[in-house]
Amino acid sequence: MVTLALTNARVIDPLTGHDAPGHVVVADRAIVGIDAAIPADAEIIDCGGRIVAPALIDAGVFAADAPACLAGGIARVVLMPDRTPPLDEPALIEFAQRIGKPHVWVHPLAAATQGLAGVELAEIGLCSAAGAVGVATGRAAIADAGVMFRLMQYATAFDLVVVSHAENAALVAGAVATTGEFATRLGLPAAPAFAEAIAVARDLRLAAATGVRLHFRQVTTAEALDLIRAAKAAGTRVTCGVTPAHFLLADDAVAGYRTFARLSPPLRCDTDRRAVAAAIVDGTIDIVASGHEPRTMEDKRLPFADAAPGMVGAETLLALAASLVRDHGMTWGALLRAMTSTPAALFRLPGGRLAAGSPGDLIVFDPGAPWRIDAERGAAATGNTPFDGLPVQGQVMMTIKGGEIAWRR
Repeated sequence: MVTLALTNARVIDPLTGHDAPGHVVVADRAIVGIDAAIPADAEIIDCGGRIVAPALIDAGVFAADAPACLAGGIARVVLMPDRTPPLDEPALIEFAQRIGKPHVWVHPLAAATQGLAGVELAEIGLCSAAGAVGVATGRAAIADAGVMFRLMQYATAFDLVVVSHAENAALVAGAVATTGEFATRLGLPAAPAFAEAIAVARDLRLAAATGVRLHFRQVTTAEALDLIRAAKAAGTRVTCGVTPAHFLLADDAVAGYRTFARLSPPLRCDTDRRAVAAAIVDGTIDIVASGHEPRTMEDKRLPFADAAPGMVGAETLLALAASLVRDHGMTWGALLRAMTSTPAALFRLPGGRLAAGSPGDLIVFDPGAPWRIDAERGAAATGNTPFDGLPVQGQVMMTIKGGEIAWRR
């Protein structure tokens, strides 16, 4: 293994708050330390003042798209169980862990119920032993409160985090948009935004009763965020996440029946969009993730109500999230924490820090580099992004996995 010394860098360790000029040394697949002695045989990489930080951990993707992940500075992903077949058996968990190696490590979530049907609990204990880092309800909430209660009780016994989809199943059945002006104008089947708060309120109450570690993969409304703030203050073990689309786009993005803006949960009104951005900055939202989900043209080139939800986002995650630093006063350390050390702690993964002995997973990032998102030229398996053509600032220049340069611009 080659020893690397990343010099002339702005070194940020999100876990400790370290943010200062310096260098990082990596040897034998692990971090030696910040400003450690540079061995004579080290390969010197002059970072030109750019940011050096832990590689990103993308919590809650639907596909382990290695090229897109590496181009976006992502070295580990937490994989949702919504696959064919769903990840509800130990053998499937073991197989999923091998998808992205050697350069992108996949940490699967086990399906909460058999076939993700929301009825019978899956073999959660066996899936955990096979390597699942949590258990998830998938794209939809579990409608039956009794099943959800049993799931939380069972997960608590294994100290597994439960990842819940925050929408009331009855209210959102058949809906493809949020109730409001744009859904009405376009004649789209819609559900009220408070469907999210109802689901959040139920699961928070169950979490308080069981003591489970509860994580909402996406929270997108001001009302639901207020509930989570109150629950955190009361001591409930709850965290939540969101994707860049829900703090950068509002429901007017679906105008013209733009199916690339067909997401789950759907885009919300501008008031909710601004509330999400504020909640990331104040720490109510713990994790920013891509929700990466490649869809083919056949999936998207359909009438809006028939198009499949989802967007790619691994390659653009950090560039889009950087708007929180420029426009909302968030620090780089806090933003990187939401994509590194916080998901690492929640799912008990290695990485997400620059401490000596930690995995040698790093990125070199230029926060000032301007570029334009181009769906046709991106590294993702497909180009289904609502941000096609958007000018952004901030670009990953290098991704290092296990002490090896896995990707460079």
